[in-house]
Amino acid sequence: MDLHTHLAIDPQLVGRAVLPEAGRSVVTLETIPVMAADETGLVHGGFVFGAADYAAMTAVNHPNVVLGAAEVKFLKPVQVGEVIEARAQVVSEQGRKRVVEVQAFRGEQIVFSGTFICFVLEKHVLS
Repeated sequence: MDLHTHLAIDPQLVGRAVLPEAGRSVVTLETIPVMAADETGLVHGGFVFGAADYAAMTAVNHPNVVLGAAEVKFLKPVQVGEVIEARAQVVSEQGRKRVVEVQAFRGEQIVFSGTFICFVLEKHVLS
């Protein structure tokens, strides 16, 4: 399935959508040194959140989708050099509102979980 949203996003920062399909998406993020929060190589949580957010957006896959709210849990730390896979599934659709469940994994270990409330707008949010 073709992507219709977030087409100009830098995959080095939020990952690459590898399995977008109707209502689902998988995003892989290779963590790199500029993502480190300190000398131990701890990846700043914002990059993991970014990959999860991107997975939610690509699961909805509409040009005018925006994030309205998110309830998330960071379950395990991520270190530079690890690959994260964010898996998103649209679980509810009510008018313009989409509820998307996202889990991010390092191998088989879950590192992040969240519920993203997305909205499909009639026109671009900046229009």
